[in-house]
Amino acid sequence: MLTDDVLLCILGRVSSRMAVRTSVLSKRWKYLPWLLPELTIDVKDFLPDPCPDPVEAKHIEEAMVSLTKATRTFLANQQRESTVSNLDIRLYLINTFLCEIGSLVGDAVDGGLLKEFELSVHDQTDPRDCSDENMLQRAEEIDRFFSAYPSVVHCLTWLSLQNVNFGKLDMNHVLLDCCKELKHLSLYQCDTGMWSLFRIDAPSSKICVLELIKCRFGRLEVVCLPKLEKLSWDTWVSECAPLAFGSVPSLEELELSCGAICDQHAFKLSELLHGTTSIHTLTLDFQGEKLWVLPEMKQLSTAFNKLRELRVRGIFVEFDILWTSAFLVAAPSIEVLQIEVWEHPCDVDDAREGSFSERKSPHWEMDFHDSKNLLLKELEIVGFKSLEQQFTFIRSVLEQSPNLQKIVLREAEKCDYCDDAFDVPSKFPKKDEQDKVAGQIRDGMFSPQIIFDE
Repeated sequence: MLTDDVLLCILGRVSSRMAVRTSVLSKRWKYLPWLLPELTIDVKDFLPDPCPDPVEAKHIEEAMVSLTKATRTFLANQQRESTVSNLDIRLYLINTFLCEIGSLVGDAVDGGLLKEFELSVHDQTDPRDCSDENMLQRAEEIDRFFSAYPSVVHCLTWLSLQNVNFGKLDMNHVLLDCCKELKHLSLYQCDTGMWSLFRIDAPSSKICVLELIKCRFGRLEVVCLPKLEKLSWDTWVSECAPLAFGSVPSLEELELSCGAICDQHAFKLSELLHGTTSIHTLTLDFQGEKLWVLPEMKQLSTAFNKLRELRVRGIFVEFDILWTSAFLVAAPSIEVLQIEVWEHPCDVDDAREGSFSERKSPHWEMDFHDSKNLLLKELEIVGFKSLEQQFTFIRSVLEQSPNLQKIVLREAEKCDYCDDAFDVPSKFPKKDEQDKVAGQIRDGMFSPQIIFDE
């Protein structure tokens, strides 16, 4: 009895494979999947369930055959009664399947059937096992695809690549000049070689989101990306500051995450942020290792003048966290502060000791006790334990933030590796201990709401 728009809303929330299977339910349902305005066709939906790890080559090929068939079926003119506003295809780069998909999508674009296209290219190879030769070959295949199907590239708005080395190509030309409609670019171990420079100067680009994961650039210089709103970089190899900004007037959200290895040196965050003027959300994740930022406070005021939300994550459990108060002094407009404490028994082994420096608690010699944060409304501690350094930090924030409304204390996020290898009991306060903990936090001071979240 539901109307078509409600049924399509439901079908849009399941996999394309499941949506097609519903077409056998009745005559009315027979054509509903071909009325969906947005389609996601993911090769992983066609893999065996449960799927072996790693996935076998024959399973990947069979899944790609099914994905190609599904794409052909969904884009068939004789069955489709409406245009597709957005098609999201996620595939493996094997054999000639990318060209087959390119031909199908190109025909749909030329026929006015498709408006926007999103492409994600998966790779089962572990980054550590991926050779430069293989990564260079993948770049050439991507380049040939873009050259062979220009109509596809002209409607490409989202691109996600994995294990691609553009060392023999012009990376700017392939990803920015060719893909003029691109809005979201995600690169997982994609670069032009170890410690290379990637310089982006694209005043006409429409990219608003740029994601980098384990890319081996020595440095990324964003000279000009006027519509960039969010940039995230997880794990870099640079020995110093990995990033520099020029003209990024729209940049509002920045995420930096890295476990610093032995030969990586700390840098001034104020210098990295030079050129930014509109950041309102900042995430710094140290992944349980030494800090890669140098002590600063007032020097950050210019870059932090519009900061509303700050997340400082991956602080090793034995570290003092009072140093993070320096950020509160530099950002008087901050409204939400999240601190995450890192405790992972699974990362204490010989392999870690060979790559990472000794963990030393940071000591920032700064006086931030007389400052006030009148706008801070919420403090969140992830990985809370009844440790004195955490109580000391929370009381310090209470003293500085007279308008604080809420303190959220969360249990540490689950780690499969820790759970599998260690029998680690939870150190989060039990129900009958929470009133006592709340009393220790307040210690006679004003009382914001304290929430314990398991």
